[in-house]
Order: sequence, then C-alpha cells, then structure tokens
Amino acid sequence: MCGIIAYKGKENAVQIVMDGLRHLEYRGYDSAGLCVVSKNKTFLIKKTGKVENLLREVKKKQAHDEMLEGEIGIGHSRWATHGSVTEANAHPHFSCDQKIFVVHNGIVENYESLKEELVKKGHRFVSETDTEVIPHLIEEYRKKYSFVISCEKTFNRLDGLFAIVVLDKETGQIIGTRKGSPLVMGIGNQGLFLASDIPAFLDKTNKVIFLDDGDMVHFINNQEYIIRNLISKKTLKKKINIIKWTKEEAEKGKYPHFMIKEIKEIPEVIKKAAWQDKKTLKSVANLIKKSSSVFFVACGTAGHSCLAGQYLFSSLLGRRTGFSVASEFKNFLPALDKKTLLIAVSQSGETIDTLEAVRMAKEKGIKVVSLVNVMGSTLTRISDYVLMINAGPEKCVLATKSYLAQLSLIILILFAVLDKHSEGERELKKISRQIGLLLEDKKFIAQIKQLAKKLSSVDHLFVIGRSYNYPTTLETALKIKEGCYVHAEAFAGGELKHGVIALIEKGTPCIIHLSKSEEEENTLINAMELQSRGAYIIGIGPEKKKDFDFFITVPEVSEIFSLLMNVPPIQLLSYYIALEKGIDPDKPRNLAKSVTVK
Repeated sequence: MCGIIAYKGKENAVQIVMDGLRHLEYRGYDSAGLCVVSKNKTFLIKKTGKVENLLREVKKKQAHDEMLEGEIGIGHSRWATHGSVTEANAHPHFSCDQKIFVVHNGIVENYESLKEELVKKGHRFVSETDTEVIPHLIEEYRKKYSFVISCEKTFNRLDGLFAIVVLDKETGQIIGTRKGSPLVMGIGNQGLFLASDIPAFLDKTNKVIFLDDGDMVHFINNQEYIIRNLISKKTLKKKINIIKWTKEEAEKGKYPHFMIKEIKEIPEVIKKAAWQDKKTLKSVANLIKKSSSVFFVACGTAGHSCLAGQYLFSSLLGRRTGFSVASEFKNFLPALDKKTLLIAVSQSGETIDTLEAVRMAKEKGIKVVSLVNVMGSTLTRISDYVLMINAGPEKCVLATKSYLAQLSLIILILFAVLDKHSEGERELKKISRQIGLLLEDKKFIAQIKQLAKKLSSVDHLFVIGRSYNYPTTLETALKIKEGCYVHAEAFAGGELKHGVIALIEKGTPCIIHLSKSEEEENTLINAMELQSRGAYIIGIGPEKKKDFDFFITVPEVSEIFSLLMNVPPIQLLSYYIALEKGIDPDKPRNLAKSVTVK
C-alpha cells in the first residue's frame, strides 16, 4: 500500500526522492517523509498529509539557506496500518543512534515480541508502528556484525509480507529486500534506484530489475550492486528489463487530474488491449477449450471485470464458469480440480489477496492465466500464462482505463475461444472509435456535468441493471462510493421486489443501465416500479426513454459491447461529482491504489 523510493548516485537525492514520492502518492497519502545523507549531515523530514506538505517543508528549509542536499536518500508515502496518522508514525524510522534509517511497506506480524525484546535491551521507541522494530534490530546486530549481515539477520527474523529499504549513514550504503510486497530496482547512468513501482524513477531510467521474494539487493556505490537470495544464500545475476512506458504516460500533462487524463485515454487503451500476441492468445483459448471449468478471481474493480467474464463465458461459451473475490477464494478451492483453469486479473499484479489465491491454486496443480497491467509484477512471474492489458501507467486510485482494458481483453479471449479472433479485434477497434467520439462530444460532457451537480448533494443512490449490465451496476456503485463519498448500492433488477424497493423514497436517485437485449423490457418495468414510488430515474443507454427524469444517451452497440460503452459515462459522473464536492478525485480518503497488505 505504501510507496517507497531510494536513490544512491551522483545527482541530488532530495529532488529525486521528492519526484519519486510524487509519482508514488497513489499508494498512500496519510503522511510522507524523506531522509537524505550528505558527507557532513543527515536530513530527516516528515509531515502528515499529502506529499505536497512534505515538499513545502523541504522548500521552506531550503529557503532558509539550509544545505539540504546529498547523493543518497530514501523516501516514503504512507497508508497507515499500525499507528495513527502522526509525524512520529511517518517514515523513515530510525535507530537509537540515528545511523540506521528504514522505509517499509507491509506488516511485521511479530513486531510486538521483537519490540519487547529490544526494549529489555535498552532501545527507546518513539512511534506506534511495527516498522520501528526494524532499524532497532539492525542496530542491535550491528554491535557484532557488519551492516550487510545485520540486515540479513534482521530480515530473516521478520514475519509477514513486506518490502524494506535500509539506509546506513555510516557506510552510505543502501540495502533492500522484499517478501510479498513489490520492490523494483532501476539502473540509471547516474545512479541506482529502488521503488515500489516503476513510475517513481521512470524519468531517470527505463532499465529495471524485478526482485523476487527473498532477494536482498545491496547498493555498494553509484553503479555497483550485489543481489543475494536470503533463502538460497546464492548471489544472483538478474535480467535487466527495458520498460516501454514513457515518462509522459506517467504525467498529468495538460490535464488537472490523472483521473480525467486516464478516462480520455480509454479509446487508445481498448485498441492496445486488442493488440495481443496471437500465439499466446491461441494457447490461452486452447486451455479454456480443454478445461473442465473456468474460475475467475480478482479484487475490487478487477473483480467486476471477472464477473462480466463469468457471464460471458457461461452464456456464450456454455462453459461452467465461476467467480470469487480473491479474499474468499479458499472457500471455493475444494470444488476445483486440475482440469479447472484459473484466470486472475489485477492492474498492479501485486494485489495480496489475488496473489494468495493464485498460490493456493498452483499448490493444487491448477493452471493459471493472469491478465495484468504491470510487466514483471509478482503475478506475471507466478502465473503459467500472462496476457498484458496494455493500459499504461494508471495513477488515479480509482481504476478507469484499466477496467476497460480488462473487459476488452476478456472479450477478445471470448472471441478467440470461438475462433473469431480477427472479428473480436475489429469490433474492439470500432468501439474504441465510438467511445473516442463520445468523450469529445461537448453536449455529452455538459450533460454529465449537469447530472453531477444535481447528485453532488445526495446522501445515497441506487443502481439497477440486468444481464451483462449487472457487473456495470456494481462498478457504477463502486465509482460513486470511492470517488464521491456517496452511499451507493447496486442490484440486479429482478431483486427489487425482494427487499430493495422498501428503501425508495420521494426523490431517491436511481441509475438504470440499459442495452438492446431481451432483458431491456424487464429493466424498463423495474424503472417504472421505482418511479411509481417517487424515485428520480436516471437512464444510461442507447435510446432515450421518455418516462425517465434524466437520460444519458450512448451509441447503440451489441449487448456484449455495452459492457464497455456504458462505463465511461459513470466514470465521468464520478469525476465531476468529486469536483463539485471539492474532493481530490485522484486521492480519495482512506484508499490506496495497490492493496499489498491484508
């Protein structure tokens, strides 16, 4: 969840760390901090709130002629787990002698026993966090051992899943390790980097080494490093990967927020999702054909794309298809066998519950296909087959373009299983053009803004849909909840009479998703049932209905592709409601982009 950046090189570490934190803030923005070491001084600055607060404090110190610079530094943006949001709990944390500084993403499960042991030995703790045991434990080992051995012994004593970077003031060296949480290494012309995600240093280098669990990397100097595995004790020579993302893709550019930029990128993203290696796609299609059943697993927005996949594969392929949110997957595992194919979907490829589900499946001998956005992520490395969704960097916490990319790829797989790959590719390119025109339609945007203004004052709303529109209703409710802080619930239209309709009062907003299908008439009946009880009826679909209070018209497409067409309006609606309410749409409260802890 938290964001880590570290640098050792020839350039100003203050600027590099601050730029890195700015790119990682989507991972957590409860607090932020940095530690920079120069030849004569160590600078440690921590602030609660967004990275912007830390940047202001850094600039204030620089304005007072403090020589705030150095060539080695670490930084952290926090999503609070242990301990409240205070400067004392912000990272980096440090040892009693303030020579060891640590940033950490994850949870140290046995921190209480370690802390008790260290307190008995005279260590003084100043925070409520689990992280603080790490620098103190390294300090304790340092009384007998070198910096490297002290880190190695400390890492081996920690229970849980984590990514850790340690800075040693005495030697000017950096050591990092990972176990279940992401940590990638960058190799630049002017120095070495460690970070939770590639965009943190993408403006400096596109040369990346993906660290595996148990790997420990030691930055000896600006270009020299050693990677050892803590389990095998072997020194490793790891492949250097060239990342194709550009630094421009990771910047807002002319847009005020990443969310609107990423929504506007959807047409191109759909086309890129359709650009798949035909050989790999055919292999995946054959796996589906040969399997006794298919089971989808994911979390959050990716889970809604999987639910859509369950509907498509069940109804159009006649395949026995299941779906579970990843955190509940263990309850379904006993019913799966080696002939089942598991399809895991994750934007980051680091979602902890999805990774655990995949590992459980593989232990049972089940083949795994993953649909992922981040090359080299953990999920790509533990899966049997990987298809990249090709959405590019997504910085807004709310998933927008990645959701359309996931849906597009699932639809493409469907066509490939039907031996109609070329047709699927053509249809996806066609709908990308239609969505592109819609997003540039000024009347359409004005209509969305008008509705956003009306809904910005409501406390709750409901979303209704049937058939393939049902997953879209769930995604609509999620976008309204997480982006606008409005209570929103989604229901299959047929469930209205089973309790939901009791909640409808005069003026209650209800969004109805429609598409040209055999379920359209039943959905319209549901809409009228709601309206007769005083609800304010909002429609999204291809043909304006006269009895609706507000209707957003989208191009008419086949029912399959309504999964794509009906989504951009609700993403835009969430964005503009957030603006009306003064909410930062990129960084909603209490959330982080990549959920890497339990």
